[in-house]
Amino acid sequence: MGWGRVLSPVIDRSPLFRFGESFQVSPDTFPDLPQTPIDESPNEDPTGADEVDMLTSKVGAEVENLNRLLQQARNSVASVIFGQDLVIDLSIVTLLAGGHALLIGLPGLAKTKLVQTLGVAFGLDAKRVQFTPDLMPADILGSEVLEQDASGGRSFRFIAGPVFCQLLMADEINRASPRTQSALLQAMQEHKVSIAGHAHDLPRPFHVLATQNPLEQEGTYPLPEAQLDRFLLQIDVGYPDLAAERRLLLATTGSEDQLPTAIFDGPALMAAQKLVRSLPVGETVLEAILTLVRSGRPADSPLELVRRHVAWGPGPRAAQALMLASRALALLEGRLTPSLDDVARLARPVLQHRMALSFAAQADAVPLSDIIDRLIESVL
Repeated sequence: MGWGRVLSPVIDRSPLFRFGESFQVSPDTFPDLPQTPIDESPNEDPTGADEVDMLTSKVGAEVENLNRLLQQARNSVASVIFGQDLVIDLSIVTLLAGGHALLIGLPGLAKTKLVQTLGVAFGLDAKRVQFTPDLMPADILGSEVLEQDASGGRSFRFIAGPVFCQLLMADEINRASPRTQSALLQAMQEHKVSIAGHAHDLPRPFHVLATQNPLEQEGTYPLPEAQLDRFLLQIDVGYPDLAAERRLLLATTGSEDQLPTAIFDGPALMAAQKLVRSLPVGETVLEAILTLVRSGRPADSPLELVRRHVAWGPGPRAAQALMLASRALALLEGRLTPSLDDVARLARPVLQHRMALSFAAQADAVPLSDIIDRLIESVL
């Protein structure tokens, strides 16, 4: 029998003791307290397993509560966007991971409507920019104007552009010139813009959802690899199935429009993004992500298909994107940690805009999607 460890919140709230900190006490430390000895058994857990269990339970409760809100947000978006469940999920994953997405699809597939609906459901200040060849960087970022006050003094005043929002839709981003496209690079990566030598912080959270038409290429400027790499996911938007298109016709040609419901707001989304980064990742999943990304590089890949048909492969930012997106998908589905299935489901959206086919692949008509599928099969 002897004197054991006592947690400070039970005894003292003074600044000398902090929550979770243990200290040694003796009968003379607190003479007014009952002198009840504490049994020190050999099975005492010095590693703090109870505290770990409490922390895991707390995170699990947060995941459960947040998942309930995410399901409401998902249903709110799906009540307006029909037959695009996978697109909706990947878009929500992008927001939860704190990233940007590139939506590629034919006209009329509700890409613009999707971004507007996401802005309402997640309570974000959303703005739209229609990219055209004559669009200038100042049209997006803003500019300084010279003003004169009543006393005759002159000064410059900064007028913020549409990029100062929480959710920016860059519609047909490949129609703008490379100079204008590059204006978004700093905003997407650093969440700030520099005008006339002064840096201006963007609102938080900040997300860019850009759209592209995969067929009409006349008068367009392909995005450079440096900007493509800034997009967390490339989301391919296809046609809805028959049942979904039937519901779409009935819902959108009537006298009343279905409106989404606001479930989140900016601070709540940022709290969810913070929780995503705190979710644990198993060693098996971590190794699978590393192996998958590194196998997509021609110099490091064990696959002859990759060495022959890939000109350049994904960089470290691809592994970061796959890690964050897997965590976000696990949270969206109410799980505490991502699985190998999450990595497999997200591999194509993460990798397909970060890899380029070689001339041999183009000559052999080998699609990039087949190469990524072979990578997934070989690793997972």
